[in-house]
This record gives sequence, structure tokens and C-alpha cells, in this order.
Amino acid sequence: MTPRLPRAQYERQKGAGNRRALNRLVDSGHPPGVLAYVRRRPVGWCSVEPREAFGALERSRILKPVDDRPVWSIVCLFVDRAHRGRGLSTALIEGAVAHARRRGARIVEAYPVEPKKTPMPAVFAWPGLASSYRQAGFVEVARRSPTRPIVRRYLRVRSRPSSRSPL
Repeated sequence: MTPRLPRAQYERQKGAGNRRALNRLVDSGHPPGVLAYVRRRPVGWCSVEPREAFGALERSRILKPVDDRPVWSIVCLFVDRAHRGRGLSTALIEGAVAHARRRGARIVEAYPVEPKKTPMPAVFAWPGLASSYRQAGFVEVARRSPTRPIVRRYLRVRSRPSSRSPL
């Protein structure tokens, strides 16, 4: 919930309050992201919605808009510790892109971290690593901080077969 809310509100409702807010969001019928499952057990999460859903992006000088094109934003990526290092981050990113595409997105943008040293402590990698986004076909479009590139994946409009005869 942190990218959605002003910091003071997030801190005020930390814990149970933020869980309730996320449950209300899910129950509203507009899924705020995608889940990864292994043997029917959820092991990962990726938050993706139109950029406007994330007020923290608008308030950030580093993550401010690159241009005026409408984008969907990936702001959070999590994989359970027992399942890390198996490519699930990239799979979650691909799932988030597919989710956004089904809802009309033409550009998906993300704000990963590019660690200066590896391995990076997991607690700081919540936006995902830049390498995972590159593997998922994202390209860097801006960088206002040495460790926080802004990356995008441009989606092609899929044409539907015409029902009209060519004759």
C-alpha cells in the first residue's frame, strides 16, 4: 500500500489497517496485480495498475513522469525466500504485463533497483531488480538516480481477425 498512500497515512494504518485497505481494493473487483503460485500455494506478488493509482510516483522527483503518455506501472515485486533464484520475478513481470495488456495498456513502466553491489539485501529489492525487467523485454527510458532506472515495455496492439470477407 505504500506507493498508493501518503507516507503519514501509510504509517497511521500500518499493519492491520493497510491489510484491510488492500482487501477492500481486491474486493472492489479491480485486481491490483498478479500472484504466482507453486503447487497451488501463493509464492509471489506483483503490483501493477495505471500510474495514477500510485500517488507516491507523482510526489517523487526521481520517478516523476517521463512524458505525458498513459502508462501502467509496476511498483512492487515479491517472491517468497524459498522460491527466489528460479526465474519467478521475470515470470511475475510477464504476468503483470499480460494483465495490463488485457486491460488496455499500451505501455508498462517500472522503477526497479540497479544494485551497486551484489547481492542486494532483499528488503531493498521490493521494486524488483533491473536485470529481471531486462529479461522480460523492458528497455531503460530514463535515469534520474544511479540506482533507479525507469524502464518500459511497449505493447503492440493485437489485431483481431476481420469478420468481413475480403471479396
